[in-house]
Amino acid sequence: MTTGKFIAYYRVSTDRQGRSGLGLDAQKRAVAEYLNGGSWELVSEFTEVESGKQNHRPELMAALKACKKQKATLVIAKLDRLSRNLAFLANLMEAGVDFVATDMPEANRTMLQMMAVFAEHERRMISQRTKDALQSAKARGVRLGSPDPAKAAKAGHKTIKANAQRFAENVLPIIWEMQKAGVETLEGIAHALNVRGIQTARGGQWYPTTVRNLLARQG
Repeated sequence: MTTGKFIAYYRVSTDRQGRSGLGLDAQKRAVAEYLNGGSWELVSEFTEVESGKQNHRPELMAALKACKKQKATLVIAKLDRLSRNLAFLANLMEAGVDFVATDMPEANRTMLQMMAVFAEHERRMISQRTKDALQSAKARGVRLGSPDPAKAAKAGHKTIKANAQRFAENVLPIIWEMQKAGVETLEGIAHALNVRGIQTARGGQWYPTTVRNLLARQG
């Protein structure tokens, strides 16, 4: 039976969201299903919108701080999605707070340490394989870069457009929650996003115009 105070931490990635299949709504459902039954209280929820390459996680730090203050357990929807993320694992281990993952309820601090070791090993192996492949290609006389700049530019434009759409799909539910809570003006929404540490798709601050442009994607 689930008992005690819980604080939920969700993460949607602008780089990987399209492939992960685990959006914000799915993560919330996973947490709700895990907490179903017993005497428990979901004190608050924190949502991180970030690039997969970004190590700065203000929402995670805020969630961990809240756990200490409220003496609550951090609940995560899907630990295996974060198990290769060194920054996440390091912050979680150093915080010294209780945690539970809905997909790995048996996970403990020892398991986190093992995950961190494997994540560091994998990162180094990928980096080395990339360097070796580039050196091998150069040795064979392969010209690095696109042989067709126009085609590459077109493909790049499609990628940028797709990433922008995924970013909008991740952030819009958060804005809708703000609107339901009474934050309705563009200025108010921009301020709330900045306070929560959520950056724009280009990694900058929110302004009324950027909020308006994002909301226009609903149509």
